[in-house]
Amino acid sequence: MNRCAYCNTLILFGGVRDKGMQFCNAACHASGQTLIVARAIPEEILSKYAGEIHQGNCPACRGKGPVDVHISYFVWSALLLTSWSSKPRICCRACGIKNQLGSALGSALVGWWGFPWGILVTPIQIVRNLVALCSPPAPSKPSDSLRKLAAINLAARFTAEQKANPTARQS
Repeated sequence: MNRCAYCNTLILFGGVRDKGMQFCNAACHASGQTLIVARAIPEEILSKYAGEIHQGNCPACRGKGPVDVHISYFVWSALLLTSWSSKPRICCRACGIKNQLGSALGSALVGWWGFPWGILVTPIQIVRNLVALCSPPAPSKPSDSLRKLAAINLAARFTAEQKANPTARQS
């Protein structure tokens, strides 16, 4: 099974392929275009930026860091329709726990009601939340996920600056 090049979600069916990368959906494919630019960011710049995010305040609660990527997993169902998702959030550990517990509880309440996927996917998403709760990112350094999102953020900012001022070139 493949993983999305942008969000690292396991791709069970379908997805979008482009330039040797696979994405879970069209939104990740569009966002993933910045991965090409992100690969060219010098290591020193990326490490500094990721470190600043990691040691900064939580964007969700404005509390003290460390801040990292915490993923919550959710599923909801209605008869023959089931939808599941993984939501990576850059936040502190306390906010990550709140999101993961909320997603696990919400999935337990509204995930089961679809056949066949709701019955199959709900326990998977609940267990994924419990595993994420028990294995948080190391607080001593930015995780690979945070570094990847930091690179994407820098690449997106660079691309936006290039579109806003196409005559300015980096040397």
